[in-house]
Amino acid sequence: MQDDIKKACEIMRKGGVILYPTDTIWGIGCDATNEEAVKKVYRIKQRNDSKSMLVLLDTPDKLEIYVEEVPEIAWDLIELSEKPLTIIYDGAKNLAPNLIAKDGSIGIRITAEVFSKELCKQFGKPIVSTSANISGKPSPASFKDINEEIKKRVDYIVTFRQNENVKAASSSIIKLGKNGTIQIIRQ
Repeated sequence: MQDDIKKACEIMRKGGVILYPTDTIWGIGCDATNEEAVKKVYRIKQRNDSKSMLVLLDTPDKLEIYVEEVPEIAWDLIELSEKPLTIIYDGAKNLAPNLIAKDGSIGIRITAEVFSKELCKQFGKPIVSTSANISGKPSPASFKDINEEIKKRVDYIVTFRQNENVKAASSSIIKLGKNGTIQIIRQ
């Protein structure tokens, strides 16, 4: 696992794109502060850049670096959530501009999964996490379901967890508005 993390960090520091296991499904990732790397991810997914992507962090302590104002309820939601939870926050900052939604929001998930958590910790910056599929196609339930075209277009494929046969699921998604509104996007 440590060799994979070292190599993945090296690739992302150079602006490269990785294919890696997360706390949900396999993801395509890159340095979330690097605009050119984010463009590569959009190209690999054949996705319009008006559809924003989320980022992973290893600890809630880093939220305030990337969000202007974290609503108080966010801390409770993160702490109490029993499954992976992506929260969409208003007022994204310090991220690649092409990663932030038109309304200034960003989806962030605090990962608890061993590999992606350690990857985020060692990389020291948020990492893009978007499903490892061509836009509009089904998300892969496991590594073996990932389209060969995706595998050919990334700069590095993590070997850790490739042989797992567990069917992964997407995260829940909640949008927290500055005015205290809570919108459930996906349970």
